[in-house]
Amino acid sequence: MATELALTEEERAMLAGAEGPGVRRALEMVVALARIYGARRLVPIASAQVSGVSYANIGEAGLEFLEQWARDGARARVSAYLNPAGMDLESWAEMGLPEGFARQQLAVVEAYRRLGVQLSLTCAPYFSAPPSLGQHLAWAESSAVCYANSLLGARTNREGGPGALAAAIVGRTGCYGLHLEENRLPTELYLVRAQLKTGADWGALGAIVGRAARGVPWLAFGPGALPARLEQVQEGLRLFGAAAAALGSVALFHAEGLTAEASAGLVKAPAAAPKPIESLDEAYSLLDGQTERLDLVALGCPHASLGQLRAVAEFMAGRRARVRTWVATSRQVAEEAQRLGLAGKLQEAGIRLVRDTCVVVSPLELLGIRAVATDSAKAAFYLRSQQGVQVRFGSTERCLEASIRGRWQ
Repeated sequence: MATELALTEEERAMLAGAEGPGVRRALEMVVALARIYGARRLVPIASAQVSGVSYANIGEAGLEFLEQWARDGARARVSAYLNPAGMDLESWAEMGLPEGFARQQLAVVEAYRRLGVQLSLTCAPYFSAPPSLGQHLAWAESSAVCYANSLLGARTNREGGPGALAAAIVGRTGCYGLHLEENRLPTELYLVRAQLKTGADWGALGAIVGRAARGVPWLAFGPGALPARLEQVQEGLRLFGAAAAALGSVALFHAEGLTAEASAGLVKAPAAAPKPIESLDEAYSLLDGQTERLDLVALGCPHASLGQLRAVAEFMAGRRARVRTWVATSRQVAEEAQRLGLAGKLQEAGIRLVRDTCVVVSPLELLGIRAVATDSAKAAFYLRSQQGVQVRFGSTERCLEASIRGRWQ
């Protein structure tokens, strides 16, 4: 017997068109998804995060869909953040993109602005607007979803782009999946013995767990596996989650004493036989290619933190890139880097600080880019599978060395 979805009086009025056709259409979408997944009710959300922004991905049909919704008077009623676009909104010409693409991309962003979505243009909204433990969200970008659920203990499913926008417009989403406490309990135990020395190592671990996981992973770490500094561990968990989400369907994981719900004692290790991970070689073999020639070195997927920008600037001090090199970040982090003088140091080293976009959603074919080096397991996977470019995958330091030398060694 199908589960009955109970709606409030306000929600029934929205469906009847009391707040206009745009709101009605949004709630129809939210209700349809809730019924498909067996929700008994809708739950108010604190924020939404909307994907489907790059014109390279949504095209003319997606643009018209957004513009029609805006014409119908729909507008976000909760804080709503926008995922990266296909270009830096101000420096697209310097990136080498044609005016035709830029014009259409700007039209997409303008449609979202009219819909009341904040033009954050980042996959890491949690840096500027971190949700709280237990808050319900409707976020769409896979790495942001995994971070919010795992590191912060908020509650969100991985929404589709239109579904997240609809949730923002009505301020609700279906109460199913990871909104429910019973679905957040860990079901699989991974014992990590491999040493996690670099961010790329954490991404490689995420690739292994993401491909293997069939439930909610719990990570335990053997002696010597973790780096000494807590900041490195927290950043590593962020990169782990991005890879596990991209190469699998992991939207939530727990790490003993490190993630929000595990630290608070809200969940505990499952009574399951541990799956040991002794080596990361499997993931490096999967993600790393053969090319020595490079057209681009791409860092910042997910968007780089201020700490990552500082590390790149320190590594490049007195050195200069010979290969086109991008470090992608949010506009807010870029402005802080400018204030601290980091942006100038990166520019002196021949590195472009790219805002508003990401190498994964940029139209690389328009730039003639066929070979990319990256320190991101997520980017390495998507660049090969979605953009068809040759990829080298390794640590940030190895990528920067390749940028300096002009090829991958």
